[in-house]
Amino acid sequence: MRIRAAVLEEFGQPLVVQDVDLGHPKAGEVLVKVHACGVCHTDLYTASGADPSGYTPCVLGHEGAGVVTEVGAGVTLVRPGDHVITLFSPECGECIHCRSGKTNICLAIREQQGQGYLPDGTPRLSRHGEPMRHFMGTSTFAEYTVMPEIALAKIDPAASLETVCMLACGATTGLAAALWKTEVEAGSTCAVFGCGMVGLGAVLGCAMQGAERVIAVDLSETRLELARGAGATDTIVADQDPVDRILEMTDGFGADYTFEATGLVKVMGQAVEAARMGWGTCTVLGVAGKGEALEIIPRFLITGRKVQGGSFGGARGRTHVPQLVDLYLQGKLDLDPFVSHRLTLDQVNEGFELMEAQDGIRSVIVFDAT
Repeated sequence: MRIRAAVLEEFGQPLVVQDVDLGHPKAGEVLVKVHACGVCHTDLYTASGADPSGYTPCVLGHEGAGVVTEVGAGVTLVRPGDHVITLFSPECGECIHCRSGKTNICLAIREQQGQGYLPDGTPRLSRHGEPMRHFMGTSTFAEYTVMPEIALAKIDPAASLETVCMLACGATTGLAAALWKTEVEAGSTCAVFGCGMVGLGAVLGCAMQGAERVIAVDLSETRLELARGAGATDTIVADQDPVDRILEMTDGFGADYTFEATGLVKVMGQAVEAARMGWGTCTVLGVAGKGEALEIIPRFLITGRKVQGGSFGGARGRTHVPQLVDLYLQGKLDLDPFVSHRLTLDQVNEGFELMEAQDGIRSVIVFDAT
């Protein structure tokens, strides 16, 4: 079938919206009509050429939500008409990682996915008869996409796809880090460095867990105001020596939990230093630039701090994402304020420009619903 999609032709250049061909789903695969897709920093990171694993040409996009229109042979997890959220982090439930309960990093399709292919080692995308690779196993900057069934989270159809598409990446990364990766304790003190989509998700998660104090750190007063709306009890403008400020607020000990959501190694170091002596846990969620390294003073670890990371915040996609959608529908998870711009597919590059200008939190591409 012929579809319109935003193609990364050359690193550092605007995406090109054009017609490409999409094959029908094969065994274990699903055809999804994309209704909405967030423009995430990871897309920009790859488009810029900073991602060492990036490749061209490919169809970008991974923060998608839509409706199943066709399924391949043997598919049992979804059926036509189901509303779904796309998952760059699949959950097969059967590999050694999924069975371990210790990680959300599923191994079932990881190798082929990283190379831009579907599980059988081939793509469904093509152009002028030439194969074209997928991105993160999703490629949702497109009217339709074909994905493995284990990379789709079936959700309640009552949810607004324009809003819950953010749970395909950014919002869930922060929320899951607080809810499931660190299991923030009620009455604790948390500090979140960076109040973009991931950081605001962490603020929401900390507040939902009953943290007594949630300290938000960012350079933008506008984002700090959004953080207050999400549950932050205190805010710090990032150029005001945030580590010293957090230590002052915590009698010199530091926060029980810190979350880094900027991708800047300097800020990662601050998040480590601001974690509580004795038992503080720092969770690094941002993606650093190519070749950058995080330096940690050993005494921060010797005196009891822990440092961990969490792809997708540690969320198991098919298990946790539907739970977050249910919380949204119950009014316990307010995501609506974070949709700052609604764009068409032809405006995808404008979404990148808005992101670089820090204009709003999330631009969402809305496709024709017919």
